[in-house]
Amino acid sequence: MGIKNTQVLLNEQLGQQNGVEIFTTAAQTGKDYYAIYFVKESVIGTITMTDSTGSSALHTTVPAGMTLFGKVTAITLTSGLAIAYKN
Repeated sequence: MGIKNTQVLLNEQLGQQNGVEIFTTAAQTGKDYYAIYFVKESVIGTITMTDSTGSSALHTTVPAGMTLFGKVTAITLTSGLAIAYKN
């Protein structure tokens, strides 16, 4: 992977590169997210992250305003609201 220029990085941060998905408690499977922003306090029921270990420790309550960075392929909230940034 090459070095990204400033405009590409800004577009990604704003969700303009590949778009975003907004979700509540519907299971999100078969995804390719690089970041998830939690709009409201949320409870993560399940999460699958590739290239990581210990993601089961994230089955917890996260505060509003938190951003989770990492390659997420599936996530289910038992409560809350989130915006996922797509790769």
